[in-house]
Amino acid sequence: MTPEISDWVGKAEGDWSTMLREANVTERPNFDAICFHAQQCAEKYLKARLIMSGLEFRKSHDLLYLHNLVIDLEPHWKYLHDALFKLTAFAVAIRYPGLDATREQASLSVEHCRVVRQTIRPVVTS
Repeated sequence: MTPEISDWVGKAEGDWSTMLREANVTERPNFDAICFHAQQCAEKYLKARLIMSGLEFRKSHDLLYLHNLVIDLEPHWKYLHDALFKLTAFAVAIRYPGLDATREQASLSVEHCRVVRQTIRPVVTS
């Protein structure tokens, strides 16, 4: 693993840990933060895979854009589309007034992130 990919994985794991920590809070959990960090973890793992291949990409939080690029490298990852579609909404909008994540959205975000992480992490850390 190159130092650059290691940095991306480290940042992704930081988001993973923050998401899980907040998801386990029993008093006043921050559902927005859970959703945001789930999206961020997925985004960073996708970017690590793209960097691993040397594929250039524009700066973006759009997980579907990144997924479309990754599909050329990993066609069997098409099944990640639905999870990434649902996580994409939590990149920006959830961080501002007007949209509040629910407990159900937070729980689903954790599961979607788990699937993305379980798929991509072994590839980029090998």
